[in-house]
Formats: sequence, C-alpha cells, structure tokens
Amino acid sequence: MTLIPSRGLYLYLESLQIAFDDEIVTNDEAQILRILAQSLGVAPSDTAECRSVVRGEVSSPFTVDDVYDGHQMGDITTYQSALIAALDDDVISEDEWAMLDHLRRIIGIQEDQHALIEEAIRAMGDVDAEGRRRVERLERFLTVCPYN
Repeated sequence: MTLIPSRGLYLYLESLQIAFDDEIVTNDEAQILRILAQSLGVAPSDTAECRSVVRGEVSSPFTVDDVYDGHQMGDITTYQSALIAALDDDVISEDEWAMLDHLRRIIGIQEDQHALIEEAIRAMGDVDAEGRRRVERLERFLTVCPYN
C-alpha cells in the first residue's frame, strides 16, 4: 500500500518520528498517536506503513519541498485532545512532552490559543478529582515545555 501525501499524514509522521527517537514507543505515546491518527484522518491501515517510513524501511511519501506546517482549522482541537490524553495518564514522560511540544510548534499554536486551551483544561479541573490531577500535570507540562 502506498501512503498518499496529506497534511494529516505529514503531522502524524512528524509526531511518530519524535515518539520513535528513542526507538521505544510507550503505551502512553501510542495512545497520543492513536488520537492524532483519528484527528488527522490517518487510516488505521496506514499506521503500520508510517512506522516503516519512520524506521527507514520504506521511503517517505514527502519530499524536502513539501511543507505542511502552519495553523489550520481543527488544529487546536487536535492538540488539545493530545494534550489531555497525555495529562490523563499517571506518568508524563519526557517523550510525551517532546511529541506535544513538536506538534504545538509545527501546527503553529499561538500563545493566546495555548492560553485558551489551558483555560479550558483548568475549567474541567473543577469537575472531579481526575480533573484536578490533570491540572496539576498541566502545571508540570507548562514548566517543562513553556510556550515560547
């Protein structure tokens, strides 16, 4: 099967590359990748080939001239979903932070947009104990990966 270049596929491959940097994809990273695949329209049948691309076993469908970064409709929701997935597990790894930070940068989340995402997560924190723990982990994320 051949991967068809698209912005969603590009963003997914970029995130997958960050997850594979240490050659280990944890369950937490896999959960974020599943959410990204769904949000970005990457078919489940394409994810295995994406792993082959990242491992260098199959050539990438993109050239150096292809540019798919920058902000588009739906990016904020995609990023927020991935951020919440990372915050909802008990251990937040540096690899998860790296994936989220890279995604934030390549899709061009602006400081004010990030502030709105933070505000929404904080508002959900008042609902239950899990929400409060999510806010505590958000504070750690902002310490490790401040908006620059």
